[in-house]
Amino acid sequence: MTKILAFVGAVGFGLLAAAVPGRAQTYYDYPWCAAYSYWTKNCGFMTFQQCLATINGVGGTCEPNPFYRPRPQPPRRKTVRS
Repeated sequence: MTKILAFVGAVGFGLLAAAVPGRAQTYYDYPWCAAYSYWTKNCGFMTFQQCLATINGVGGTCEPNPFYRPRPQPPRRKTVRS
C-alpha cells in the first residue's frame, strides 16, 4: 500500500511539474459583448452572430467591445525568387 501511494504521489508531482501555465482570458480578447443590463456584460464573442444567438430569448443587446485590442499579425516574410 505504501508503494502504491508513493507511486501515485510521484506521478502526480510529475504531472504538476510538467504543467504549462495557461493564459487568462480577458475582455481584450474578443470584439463583441452581450449587454444584459447596465452592470452585466459578457465580452466573449468573436462574431456578432455568436452574440445575437446568446441573447436570443433572454434579452439584451450586442455591442462592440470598447476594450478590444486585436492581436498583431506576424510580419510577412519576403520571398526571394531567382
